[in-house]
Amino acid sequence: MKRHVALITGATSGLGAEFAQQLGRSQHNLVLVARDAQRLEAKAVRLRSDFGVEVEVLSADLTTDDGVASVSARLADPARPVSVLVNNAGFSMVKPFEKNTVEEEAAQLRILVRTPMELIHAVLPGMRARSHGRIINVSSVASFIPRGSYGAAKAWVTNFSRSANLRYGPHGVKVTAVCPGFVHTEFHQRMGADMGGVKPWMWLNVEPVVREGLADNAAGKAVSIPSKRYATIVALSRFVPDKVAAAVGNRGR
Repeated sequence: MKRHVALITGATSGLGAEFAQQLGRSQHNLVLVARDAQRLEAKAVRLRSDFGVEVEVLSADLTTDDGVASVSARLADPARPVSVLVNNAGFSMVKPFEKNTVEEEAAQLRILVRTPMELIHAVLPGMRARSHGRIINVSSVASFIPRGSYGAAKAWVTNFSRSANLRYGPHGVKVTAVCPGFVHTEFHQRMGADMGGVKPWMWLNVEPVVREGLADNAAGKAVSIPSKRYATIVALSRFVPDKVAAAVGNRGR
């Protein structure tokens, strides 16, 4: 039986690595995308050994046109169809909007909005033609609260996922925004954020976040908010002043 193929961006660590792990365990062949070719190949070796699946590596900088074009070409290749796309690559900045340069803000907007938009646009025609496909966009609880330009970008991801799931779900293409809160990954370390003020109960582990996200996508849900605690926070955020909602999530993903 021919295996489905899953392409995952930002696949060398954190949520991306866990998506690769769980999809490999479920016998998907994999295409791993990230900038660091050495880390990609090391990850691929382990996945091949652990699960007996085929693993391609595609080194690409998704903040550049050339990098996105190379991944888009792989997604659009009719001879090697991709059944699952996980848009996970991303970063945030620790400084407030006015203290970042326009170039820094543009790079963040590029990887959080334009890149996933282009990758979805590349993979969607093939999925629609086959009447089958799964698209998972890693968003954030920040998409529901005032959280600077990062939250604004993630709000696009969440809202577009909802719209796309409505439009393409009836045709066999399920689209889900996975919206975690604070997750134990390298994300905050890379952005240089001091996370000492975040309460222990607010942290999530990668394994249940990914497991719930995959299950919600399989069930056709447009939005997945892992854990009851964050689902409650998002529900309450609709009824509290913006200042209160922003205080809960003003430090990160």
